[in-house]
Amino acid sequence: MAEAHQAVAFQFTVTPEGIDLQLSHQALSEIYLSGVRSWKKRVIRLKNNVITGVYPASPSSWLFVVIAILATMYTRSDPSMGLIAKIQEHLPTSLSLSQCQAVLSAVLFSTMLWLLLIFTMRLCLKQLLSYHRWMFEQHGKMSNTTKVWVVSVNFFTTPLLYSYQGSLPNLPVPVVKDTVKRYLESVRPLMDDTQYERTTKLAEEFESSLGNRLQWYLKLKSLWAANYVSDWWEEYVYLRGRSPIMVNSNYYGMDFLFVTPTPIQSARAGNSIHSFFLYRRKLNKEEIKPWLLRSAVPCCSYQFERMFHTCRIPGERTDTVQHWQDSDYIVVYHKGRYFRLRVYQAGRLLSPREIEFQIQRILDDPAAPSKGEAHLGALTAGDRIPWAKARTKFFSTGLNKRSLDCIEKAAFFVTLDDDEQGMMGDDPAASLDNYAKNLLHGKCYDRWFDKSFSVVFYKNGKCGINAEHSWADAPVLAHVWEYALATDSFQLGYNTEGHCKGEVDSSLPKPQKLNWEITPECEEQISQSLDVAQKLADDIDFHVFSFQEFGKGKVKKCRVSPDAFIQMCLQLAYFREQNNFCLTYEASMTRLFREGRTETVRSCSNESSAFVRAPDVCRRLLRAASEKHQLLYRMAMTGGGIDRHLFCLYVVSKYLGVESPFLKEVLSEPWRLSTSQTGVQQVELFDLVNHPEYISCGGGFGPVADDGYGVSYSLIGDNMINFHISCKHSCPQTDAHKFGSQIKKALHDIINLLSGAQPEPKKPEAGRPEVKKDQ
Repeated sequence: MAEAHQAVAFQFTVTPEGIDLQLSHQALSEIYLSGVRSWKKRVIRLKNNVITGVYPASPSSWLFVVIAILATMYTRSDPSMGLIAKIQEHLPTSLSLSQCQAVLSAVLFSTMLWLLLIFTMRLCLKQLLSYHRWMFEQHGKMSNTTKVWVVSVNFFTTPLLYSYQGSLPNLPVPVVKDTVKRYLESVRPLMDDTQYERTTKLAEEFESSLGNRLQWYLKLKSLWAANYVSDWWEEYVYLRGRSPIMVNSNYYGMDFLFVTPTPIQSARAGNSIHSFFLYRRKLNKEEIKPWLLRSAVPCCSYQFERMFHTCRIPGERTDTVQHWQDSDYIVVYHKGRYFRLRVYQAGRLLSPREIEFQIQRILDDPAAPSKGEAHLGALTAGDRIPWAKARTKFFSTGLNKRSLDCIEKAAFFVTLDDDEQGMMGDDPAASLDNYAKNLLHGKCYDRWFDKSFSVVFYKNGKCGINAEHSWADAPVLAHVWEYALATDSFQLGYNTEGHCKGEVDSSLPKPQKLNWEITPECEEQISQSLDVAQKLADDIDFHVFSFQEFGKGKVKKCRVSPDAFIQMCLQLAYFREQNNFCLTYEASMTRLFREGRTETVRSCSNESSAFVRAPDVCRRLLRAASEKHQLLYRMAMTGGGIDRHLFCLYVVSKYLGVESPFLKEVLSEPWRLSTSQTGVQQVELFDLVNHPEYISCGGGFGPVADDGYGVSYSLIGDNMINFHISCKHSCPQTDAHKFGSQIKKALHDIINLLSGAQPEPKKPEAGRPEVKKDQ
């Protein structure tokens, strides 16, 4: 218990002579400096809240309005049309001087006028941001209405990170009839005539009866809540899942593909950890600019709030996301041991060289893990109910609770891995596959999968990131990851020996090793969770490849959307491998709306299936399929998607205790092809022209269905497309490498078709071809 006592500011013992009080001046100093830093943050937060609260106006505009009103009063005119006099009549009689009463009345009137102007401006901005017709206009051809809209939106200055939040429109609730119609259209290529007729009948019965009743509750919620989807989506899709979040929910991001800034593990950790805290400082001050779509339309920023010092807490029925306001340390895992590493000393952030020094101390520490400590992290990798029970039984009191609290309240989690990863060795392609698998699940016990994100540093200087999914979507984590990679390499840099720059204060206290009291019963539960996680990890098949024969530059020259191009390639590749179509999921963001998260684009459409099934590939059918995909993507982004609406209708039906055969069937359909694009958001941070080697390979995720694929892709620059493909060994119908080969072939075939390398085939004969049943 000595380690626990070292963390408090004073120690005392009861002696025959009385109480012997021993003050720790260093601890008291740290408490004082921590308090000063906390109050500085509060002042900054208060200032930002004022600025954000009055946006689109500014605090200084209040003074301008007051001066203007007072100036008009001295010219013996009454801009208030008698309201100032009315206010003056109701002021306390103790204000005997009429001059003081007049000035105070004018200030009160000016303040009310100022608040009214803020409300009006915010309402106008909200109406402007509700305009989405620009997204459906042909590229390069802007209507006059959109031109006026662009000028009007640009009138508002770029604010702080959260300034737009109060002006963003609410996500609209689609009409049940429209959702049902679009759903039936989306499943037509997946069903034969008998199946489709049955589904149509179920849909019509739902639309004419239960659908309208459920819709009424959703409309009521949309009037009351900021977003009628997001809270239910977080709870039921993420937090109520009882299976392991490792592989099934968590995702990863990779380091630079072709370069390693330094081969020294501790140095890479020093620069990167320092970069993360620089980003956190900017985040606390709201100096990060809101993400603007097309450099004009703001996206919701609420997901950034829980990026740091956040942890998912297991529960027997449902998990919760716990966020703390601040944390001045990280937790580092190395060789089965957990260390608490403070990154602030005397109120200042440690330099990269000092963090490197502290990390090296951990690497050199010869202490052995406590009994049962080495595989402790497996609890977060296994099923959620056993972890919830173990947390309550073994980690709710005493030393274990203090150590667990330390992990959960840390800014983020760091793993120092003894493996070497990256594109290396005699088989670079296979090494990328291993790199992806390691980032996704590691050894199943060397990550804390419940933390908002964990950063992994490998022995050869490579790094990567693993993220929990419930608190935010991938673009939010990608934002900080891009910043950390760019700051590490282009701003902080390394000396000629590969170490971080700067000097070291050798008097820094050593990182504190966390201690545990693991009982044999707890060890047994850790072992069971590890077995579950290991079986899941061993079943994952991964293939990562970088396609560099052409990229989005050539696709754009063919006047086709790069994203639609990739999706058509995936449809063609899947059909060639499986000889059928499947329900396809592509993630689309809905952050144009307040607290928006994602929507589904159903990429398998009548148009895409017609293109894939054509006797000979046809350029006309390809363009039709691409245009339809773009339409579906734009509708999803602007609130016209179908899957979140159907999901919320299903949740309402469960609350009401009513069964809907239609909704039950819709929500049970498997997504055998789950896809997502990860694009570079902060292009200005990377010079891909002069330094094309400094590019990340993107990231990926596990398969959603046991018999399906998970595909993540990123279009880097104009000449590279990276793919991350996952599936399960236990399914004999799927193979990540074979599917990757089919994707490469489809990329070549479709670009050749678009560029005119193949002659335009004859139009196929009329008549609907037989649709193979989706297995």
